[in-house]
Amino acid sequence: VNLVDSSLEFWLTYGRYSREFENKLSAFLGVKYCLLVNSGSSANLLALMALTSPLLQERQLQRGDEVITVAAGFPTTVAPIIQYGAVPVFVDVETDTANIDTTQLENARSPQTKAVMLAHTLGNPFAIKAVKAFCDKYRLWLIEDNCDALGSRYAGKPTGGWGDIGTSSFYPPHHLTMGEGGAVYTNNPLLKKIMLSMRDWGRDCWCDSGNDDTCKNRFNGQYGTLPPGYDHKYVYSHFGYNLKVSDMQAAIGCAQLDKLDHFVRKRQENFRRLYEGLHDCTELCLFRACPESDPSWFGFLIILRDGVKFCRNDLVKHLESANIQTRNLFAGNLTCHPCFTTLRNGTDYRIVGRLVNTDKLMNDAFWIGVYPGMIPEKLDYMIREIRSFISRNN
Repeated sequence: VNLVDSSLEFWLTYGRYSREFENKLSAFLGVKYCLLVNSGSSANLLALMALTSPLLQERQLQRGDEVITVAAGFPTTVAPIIQYGAVPVFVDVETDTANIDTTQLENARSPQTKAVMLAHTLGNPFAIKAVKAFCDKYRLWLIEDNCDALGSRYAGKPTGGWGDIGTSSFYPPHHLTMGEGGAVYTNNPLLKKIMLSMRDWGRDCWCDSGNDDTCKNRFNGQYGTLPPGYDHKYVYSHFGYNLKVSDMQAAIGCAQLDKLDHFVRKRQENFRRLYEGLHDCTELCLFRACPESDPSWFGFLIILRDGVKFCRNDLVKHLESANIQTRNLFAGNLTCHPCFTTLRNGTDYRIVGRLVNTDKLMNDAFWIGVYPGMIPEKLDYMIREIRSFISRNN
C-alpha cells in the first residue's frame, strides 16, 4: 500500500517517506541523525569517506593511515579503506563469537592508526565496551557496521549508536528490507554535515531536492575562489557521490520498520529452536552470544570441530540437496581472495600475528537462516537433516 501511494504521488527521488523513515530509524536506534542511502555497501563507503573530510582537521583520515578491522567478514566493510588508499590492519577473531579478538587491539595499533571499523557478525555484537575504551584511549574513530545486527542490543543499548558512525543495510536478507537500501547514522553534527554533503554529490548546500533556499545562502555567499554570490546549490565542498534512495523504496521501509520488533523476536525464537536442537552435537561448535548482549540474529553459525570425519562441504552439499540453503561466513578470510592478489602485505594491508581462527572459519564454518517467516516444522526439518547426516558419517 505504501509503495502504491508513493508511486501515485510520483515523487521518485528522496521525499516524504525518506524523511519519515530517517526520523523513525533515528528514534529506534536512539541517535540524533540518520541519512538514507542506496545500499549497506554505500553506507560503509560514506561512513569511511566522511572521515577523510578536511573539516575534521588533525583527525582527518589521510592516505596511508591505518584502520583496524577483521578479515572474517563481508568485503565492503573493508573495500572503502583500500579504495581510498588507507591501510586495513587485520586482527584475528574468536571462533565461537566470530567477532574481533579484542586482546589483539594493542598489538594492532601503530602511530598511523586513525580508526576502527568492525561489523557485528551475523547480528552478534562484538565486545563494544572493550573496543570503545580502546578507541577513546587513543582518540580513534569507531565505525560500527550494523548491517547484520539491526535490533541487537549491547548493555541495554541498541548497536549502531555506540560508535561515531553506524551503518545499516536493507537488502532482502536483512532484518528489514527496501529491496535495496541502507543508512548511516551518528550523534555528531559535524559528521552528519559531512555525510549529507558526500551523499548528495558533495554539495555544500543542505536544502532538500525541490526546496530552494531553505539555507538562506543561495546567492549571498563567497566560496573558494568562485565569484561572489555563486549559486549555493552548485557549490561543492567535498568530492561526493549520489547515494540517495528512491522514495518508493523508503515507503516500503516505513512499513517494514513498524514490524521490526516482531521480526527481531521471531529471529531470536528461531535461533533458540535451532540451538536447542543441535547444542548436544559434539561434532559442532555453535555460535555464542557476546557477554552483555541481546543479539538480533541474522543467521545461525555452525563450525565443525577439529578431527571430525567429514568436511564442511560434505555437510553443506547434503543440506543443499535437501532444499536447505546454506551460506559461508562471507569472505571467510578476505586476504585469500583474488582481489588481494595484487596487494602487498605490509604496505597495502597489514596482518597482526596469524589469522588462525579466521582460517578456521574460512574452512569449517557455515550458517543457516533464521528468517522470521519460517515455521517450527521447517526449523525442525533443518535440525533433523543435520543430525541425520552426522549420525551417518561418524
